[in-house]
Amino acid sequence: MKKTGIANLPLHGGKAPRWLFKRMTILARTVVELMIMELGREELLRRLSDPFWFQSFGCVLGFDWHSSGLTTTVTGAIKEGLRGLENSLRLFVAGGKAKRALNTPLEIAEYAEKSGFSPEYFVHASRLSAKVDNVAVQDGFNLYHHMIIFTPEGHWCVIQQGMNDSLSMARRYHWLSFNLKSFVEEPHSAICCDIKTQTLNFTAKESADLRKASVILSCEKPEKVLAEVQKVKELVLPKRHAVTFKDINPRALYKVLVQTYERQPYNFESLLEIRGLGAKTLRALALTSELIYGVPVSFKDPARYSFAHGGKDGTPYPVNRVVYDKTVDILRKAIEEAKIGRSEKILAFRRLAKFTQE
Repeated sequence: MKKTGIANLPLHGGKAPRWLFKRMTILARTVVELMIMELGREELLRRLSDPFWFQSFGCVLGFDWHSSGLTTTVTGAIKEGLRGLENSLRLFVAGGKAKRALNTPLEIAEYAEKSGFSPEYFVHASRLSAKVDNVAVQDGFNLYHHMIIFTPEGHWCVIQQGMNDSLSMARRYHWLSFNLKSFVEEPHSAICCDIKTQTLNFTAKESADLRKASVILSCEKPEKVLAEVQKVKELVLPKRHAVTFKDINPRALYKVLVQTYERQPYNFESLLEIRGLGAKTLRALALTSELIYGVPVSFKDPARYSFAHGGKDGTPYPVNRVVYDKTVDILRKAIEEAKIGRSEKILAFRRLAKFTQE
């Protein structure tokens, strides 16, 4: 998979007022229903995984066109808007911000029990995508939001966001299951941010040997690994080296190494799935493996839609409630008529979309 674009997401405080969020949930539900009818669930997931489409959708919903809060608010509006319709639409939304993100596996399991599908695959995708962006891609952005949107047929997309307080910036990560061959080698649909940070990226193609070496090292006896770490701590690394060993606690590292040694991970995915394996531990394994095995560490590193209804912050103009409600009413009537076999309004929307693209 490849990156599909770059977006600027400065950290902004505040949240959508209740009157606006209520409308956002209604419009989000209506748009999702219409897209499923017209384009199908898979195409909806594909578009949600496109950072530019997702940002444009947030602008249409009336949120600040360039705020980091757009991510959490738009995904929250989708989740709230589809509440109770999951079975009929065959589209499920789990996760959210902070504690809600931690409850994602439980939500998936509850959906699975009620709807009769197996939750394991989706729980695995949720956990591993979060672990990759928080641990395997160390770019200075700590995850605080995670959401997975999926169908019982096995298709899914993940939208998650990290924060860097020192830069006052957020970075949004998009995942899409289509053609996903690996969670740990170039898996993202897109990573969106206009800030370049020095990144320790275990998912880069160039890091294939590093991933293998980290797995080999994790299967070694803890005492041997710690002995090598102690040696490295005595070295004076050049100033150009972005990662040092000052934040590695050998005692804490030992506890995790015992777990990895007992589990004997067979590949990088299974290594990431070990509970307690955090960014610092993985970084320690990587740098130690570089010392032992000579493996180099890999370092590399839509505003017009806001005119639809305005924006929460008054840019380009305050949200026009009358126009907003009229949009929802027109779309809702189009969906209801299409359900009973009258598709004139749907056809009109198709013609309008074609006209605006010309």
